[in-house]
Amino acid sequence: MDTRTLGSGLEVSAIGLGCMGISQSYGPNPGDRQQMISFLRTAVDRGVTFFDTAEAYGPFRNEELVGEALAPVRDEVVIATKFGFQYADGKQDGVNSRPEHIEQAVEGSLRRLGVDTIDLLYQHRVDPDVPIEEVAGTVKRLIEQGKVRHFGMSEAAAATIRRAHAVQPVTAVQSEYSIWWRRPEVDVLATLEELGIGFVPFSPLGKGFLTGTVSDATPFSDGDIRTRIPRFTPEARKANQALLDLLGTIAARLGVTNAQLALAWVLAQKPWIVPIPGTRRLERLDENLGAAAVELTADDLAEIDRVAAAVDVQGGRYPDHLEAMTNL
Repeated sequence: MDTRTLGSGLEVSAIGLGCMGISQSYGPNPGDRQQMISFLRTAVDRGVTFFDTAEAYGPFRNEELVGEALAPVRDEVVIATKFGFQYADGKQDGVNSRPEHIEQAVEGSLRRLGVDTIDLLYQHRVDPDVPIEEVAGTVKRLIEQGKVRHFGMSEAAAATIRRAHAVQPVTAVQSEYSIWWRRPEVDVLATLEELGIGFVPFSPLGKGFLTGTVSDATPFSDGDIRTRIPRFTPEARKANQALLDLLGTIAARLGVTNAQLALAWVLAQKPWIVPIPGTRRLERLDENLGAAAVELTADDLAEIDRVAAAVDVQGGRYPDHLEAMTNL
């Protein structure tokens, strides 16, 4: 697979793998741990070198699984993880980016991942009670100590990114971004281009909706986060089918799947964008990775933009309490 460079020198596969869904969020989790370890190693065999996890996923279990799976190929891959939440009784209990908490989180992540250095460390969510300069300064010290290689931010606003970057250069910013969620285009992407920072879109397939495999009749299990997302109510899914129908026509003409079209669109926006679609199924992994070979022309991109602009997507991407935790 082709590679792309985030920031000033973090080279990764053009498409990474979001690992959250391996242990939470999308319905019943697979009971066979070894199966998921095998899946992650197969992703490496397919050319994926960029893996995204977080202490919050599980919490903690995802890092352990990713660390075990990638141990045999540690020198061949880039592992990104995140700090920024505190926990009570094994559950998230608000944000916390105080320096001492960051240091504790990093020690825990190093131990669970089984590594000496974290390749890319994101602040998972901006903490309004801790100046971002203090957060960046803490990560700067961790980089100087050799515990972290690169600093990243997640769901951060342009002004916040600038302030952090002035203290410790930011290598990558992660935010949701896809054909049906384009808020980073308002000011974040221009800021990243100006400062030389990479962009890592999560949910580039719209939490599965843009693949064309989710309809208004699709049942979600109790553990699926989409049961709590306004954009995934049956009514919203039915209304948003209009977007899928239009995109599906373009995909069929180009001889690609809906998922490949959606990912190719993201890749075509900037050469320093690296999407991290998540899956735990090998056939979906292969389909997603196939998007790296899809070349969209300027006319194709203009048509996709016209189609997307013609549909008023219904429903928020998060419930209000989760949207309030972002800094966009």
